[in-house]
Amino acid sequence: MLTKNTVRQSIDNLPDSFTIDELIEQLIFIEKVEEGIKQSDEGKTVSNDDVKNMIEKWSS
Repeated sequence: MLTKNTVRQSIDNLPDSFTIDELIEQLIFIEKVEEGIKQSDEGKTVSNDDVKNMIEKWSS
């Protein structure tokens, strides 16, 4: 979940003129990165070997 501080920082990092779409894209990106970090901290990750095996199965 995003905080007001995160949204403020995101707006501060944008140029003086921007579209709502650009802001939304940046906020979605930040939210996804934060969620990925949380999952990693909780040990909810997949090894590179497991991913390679999944891709090989999909490609078959």
